[in-house]
Parts: sequence; structure tokens; C-alpha cells
Amino acid sequence: MSTPGNRLAAETSPYLLQHADNPVHWQPWDETSLAQAREESRPILLSIGYSACHWCHVMAHESFENADVAAVMNRLFVNIKVDREERPDLDQIYQTAHQMLTQRTGGWPLTLFLAPDGTPFFGGTYFPREPRYNLPGFADLCERVAEAFENRRSDIDTQNAELRRALANTVPASGTASEFDPQPLMAAEQSLARAFDPVHGGFGGAPKFPHPTDLAFLLRRTNEASRQMALTTLTRMSEGGIYDQIGGGFSRYSVDERWEIPHFEKMLYDNGPLLGLLADAWAQTGDPLYNRVADETAAWVLREMQAPDGGYYSSLDADSEGEEGKYYVWDRDEVKALLTPQESALAIRRWGFTGPPNFEDHHWHAKVAGSLSAEEAPLLASARQKLFTAREQRIRPGRDDKVLTSWNALMIEGMAHAARVFERDDWLASARRAMDFTRRTMWRGGRLLATAKDGRAHLDAYLDDHAFLLSALLELMQADFRREDLTFAVELADTLLARFEDREAGGFFFTAHDHEALIHRPKTGHDNATPAGNGVAAFALQRLGHLLGETRYLVAAERTLQLFWPQISHSPAGFGSLLLALEEALTPPEMVILRGPSGHISKWQQALGAAPRRLVLALPNGIAGLPETLAKPESDCVNAWVCRGVTCSAPTANLDELIN
Repeated sequence: MSTPGNRLAAETSPYLLQHADNPVHWQPWDETSLAQAREESRPILLSIGYSACHWCHVMAHESFENADVAAVMNRLFVNIKVDREERPDLDQIYQTAHQMLTQRTGGWPLTLFLAPDGTPFFGGTYFPREPRYNLPGFADLCERVAEAFENRRSDIDTQNAELRRALANTVPASGTASEFDPQPLMAAEQSLARAFDPVHGGFGGAPKFPHPTDLAFLLRRTNEASRQMALTTLTRMSEGGIYDQIGGGFSRYSVDERWEIPHFEKMLYDNGPLLGLLADAWAQTGDPLYNRVADETAAWVLREMQAPDGGYYSSLDADSEGEEGKYYVWDRDEVKALLTPQESALAIRRWGFTGPPNFEDHHWHAKVAGSLSAEEAPLLASARQKLFTAREQRIRPGRDDKVLTSWNALMIEGMAHAARVFERDDWLASARRAMDFTRRTMWRGGRLLATAKDGRAHLDAYLDDHAFLLSALLELMQADFRREDLTFAVELADTLLARFEDREAGGFFFTAHDHEALIHRPKTGHDNATPAGNGVAAFALQRLGHLLGETRYLVAAERTLQLFWPQISHSPAGFGSLLLALEEALTPPEMVILRGPSGHISKWQQALGAAPRRLVLALPNGIAGLPETLAKPESDCVNAWVCRGVTCSAPTANLDELIN
């Protein structure tokens, strides 16, 4: 129930609903709140956060739940609360603006003060209620900002005009490349090698993030040293505390360089790509560690992150009972009490509970610290199950149960790819259910929607939603071809070209052509926590273009690479998804089309595996309405056509000949 003047109770975002009973007169970002600011010539206080954000909760408890602070906010501003996961367009624009205003990187909560036209003139991230950390108290800050807006309006207007020009200059001009070369691929390998931590894996120091797009790029390289950087990182992460050794799944990042103590929130968008990478690492090495961690991570997704209707939930909080990590950490005496003496001795040695506590209040967080023999494995599995059962009785972290199209797509792709590699029908069924939910709930009258909760889908989808979903469909079709998935893929590709492509300069805007007008329209190729929509769009459109012989898709991908070519050729770091597209622009992926009886075709499919630079479509007899490039003749035995670009070999009915 919202307080009078607070309009958040009708929202679908769990984050916004957490603030519906604040004494602050929070408004959603909509025309009503924006019109109020314009009509009253009042500044806007914009607060952007998300459900699993620790410091968002801290600022809420300190300031937004405080009646005195709320009274100041209500008197001075139109107060707008935004979930950055539902409105990544706003988050992207205002994080960039914050960086320009403060010369510092942003984060969450993002706290910005806007002129009535939406242009920010002052801001920061977290502000305490009382002065500390060299930061002013929030109520005092609000008074000072409002006074500046009242008395220095002309200075603010001048600054705002400069900020808008600076934002416009972040959009790249039209590309100039007439042809591409592999130099950025080699330069990216060298850049990652310079930043690589050979002891702990990963890149740079603390805090340390997974960077799955960079790992995917390295795993595809022919250079053994490059692949080893990715494998070392995946190994150290899988053995570290960023991985939940008891319940499966990866946290957002590690606060140290050793992957030991994480920021405990678990995000869907990390775990989908990491699941696919673990499958590729296992396919390359056969290391049982990757098999086990993939199995446990997929089990966590199916157990805790998939809704009954098929969609995947967004995230789990870092906090429970008001404390970060409380759900996940252990007291050594508690471990001894729950396990047999033999289990306890092994668990304490294996998970690093022998040394001094590595977490607050004399607690330990599990990491792999000791060796494990084959004979000890069943005993450790018993100990893990007992600790898991005991942990399930604790008060759980909150779960953000909205379904986001883009994040679902990342998990669908990772789950489907892992299902292909490990031949897991249950994982494939999970990915299918999520895709069917997306098509049923998020695809309305030829338009894709961005978010859904409790059966209510809304908000126009963004570039990432369309691009990630197209890429997921290509993976799903390789795991188990369905004609309706190909139809959906073509609809999404056509939508990308019609509603997002910059027809003059190339590339794709983050928002559609008919999206709400904002102070800036981003078009970026740089990867962040998730891969860049432009990179994934170029990669997926290229693949679909080759499969269908559709030049429109290939040209759109080429123009995207041309647009960003000056950036990736000058400094390729952070452009992993575009580099993957460049790699396949230089050397189109190998495509294998299988046709024949369904009972035999799956054997061929499994024998070919899931190599990163190969597409395999198994089309059993009986599938009708295939496009010309895929409409190979049916036969009583399996036939395979191998194609690269526009060239296809003669069909073969000999599996050994095909593999060799």
C-alpha cells in the first residue's frame, strides 16, 4: 500500500514496490511526473537502483524511510524512483551524465538532480543521512541543491547545454572501414594478457569481475596461451568464494583479487553466460571441475530461478536479515555440530575453515582450499548436502522475481548450449520453457516487451532484448530445431532492422525509433556487465544471414562493424562482443546441415559436438516450410551438407568422413 502522494504501488518492479510505503512522494518515470516538474518548474530528484543492491537498501533505510528527510525531499523536488533493470535506457544515459558531471564512475544507488527538462545538473551515488565518509548529510544536500537551482539558474542552463552536447558526441559518426583485418583481434589478446592475473586468474585487481564476453573471446582463439587465460580464470572462479560451493551459482563479483569473498548478490545475467563457458571449457579439456560446477549452477537455476510459467527470475539479494552474506557464511562450531566427525574434518579442510575467519564476526565463507581424493568425494558430497539442507532453514535473501527479456535470453542461450554439450534433456527443457514463456508473454502484436511480473508484461523492449533473444534462438535451434523458432528469429531480425538500425550511419540505437524522447539516444558498442547489444546484433545477424542467404542481415552486421571500426581498431579492450562478430566477418562460421530420420540424426548431432565456430542444424524428415537454403532433400539415411559463406560441399552420408 503506497503512502499518500507515493505512486509506486501500481508498479511491477519489486524494487519500486519496496519503496511504495516510503514517506517520500515517489513517482514512477512517466509523463505525469515529468509534466508536473515542467508545469511547476521544479527540479527532479532521480534515484536509480535495483532490488539486489546493498547500498540502495542502506540509503533507503537511512533517508527514504525517515519522515524528516522525506519532508525535505517532498517540499523541494518531484521525486522519481527508477529500477535500472526495467529502464536500462535511463540508467545508461544518467550514468554517463554522472560521469561527465563528477569525473567519477557511477554506480547504484545513482542520485541525480535534474532540471525540469530532464537534464542533470548535480549528483552522486550513495549519500548518508548524517555527514560522514567526507559526504554531506542528504537532507542538507537537498536544501543546498534546491537553493542553487533557484539562485543560479542561468549557470545551470549553460552547464546543461554543454552536457547535452557532450552526450551527443558519445555517439560514433558513420564508419569508414572499406575492409576489415584481424589486427584488433591480436591487439585484444595482447591487452588481455597484460591485464591477466596469472596466479588468481581474471583481469586487473580488486574488485574483480567475471567478464564472460572476454572469456568467450579467449576460448575461441587458436593461441593456446589465450585459451589458458580463460581456463585459468574459470578454474579459479569455480574454486573460489565467488562460486557458491554449497548451493551452486556465481555471485556478481569478488571484493578481493583472489575470488574469495564476493559481493553476494546473484544475477541471472552472469550465470547464463558462465554456464555456457563452463560447457565450452569442459569440451576443450574434459576437466571434471567444469562439469560439476555447470551441473550445480544449472541445478540452482532450475531450483531457485525459474518460475512455474517458465520465465527466469532476475536476481537474489546480497543481504538477508539486513546483513550482507549472512545466508551464505558459516560458524565452524555450527559445521561441526551438523556433520559427523569424518565429514566435519574433511569439509573444514576442503573449504578453508582451518585458518582464521575470512568474513565478518568470526565467520567463514567457503572456498576450495584443500585437495580431494576420489575416495573422499562421496563423503564431501554428504557433508555438502547436510550443510545445504541446514542453510535452507535460514531466512533467505530476497529474490527479484520480475522477468527481464534480455536476461532471460542470456540464460536461455547458456542453458541451451550447456544442454547440447553435456547432452542434458532437462536443461534443454528448461531453456525451451523460458523461450516459450517469452514468445507467449513478451511478444505482442509484432512488438517485444521488456519486463513482466505476475502475468503483466509492459515497457517497450530495447536493443539488448531483441539482439540477445535472436542469439538465444540460434543456440536453441542447434540444440533442437523447431520451425517456429526460425520464424521468431526472422521476425526479431526484421524488427532490429526496422526499428533500431541507424540507416544513415550504421549500427543500432539502444532504443527504438518510436521510443519516448529522452535527453540522449545511446548507441554504444562497449560491453558492460552484459555484452553490447550492437556486438550481439552483428554476431547474430551475420549467422542468420549466412543460414538463410539473407544479404540484408549481412549488410546490417557489416555496417555495424564499420561504424565501430575506428574504436575497436584503436583500442579493442572492452569490445569483446564486437570482436566475436569481427572474427566471423573475417572467417564465416562453418555450417553443417543434417537431414534424415530423427532417430539417426541425433547421433550425428552429438558426434559433431558444439564447437564455438560451427553451426549445426539437425533437420529431421517431416519438417515442412523450410527456406531455400535449408530445404535439403529428405532421405532414408542421414546426409550432411557443410557450408561456409555461400559455398557448400557435396552431401555426405558417411559420419567418419564428415568428422575427419
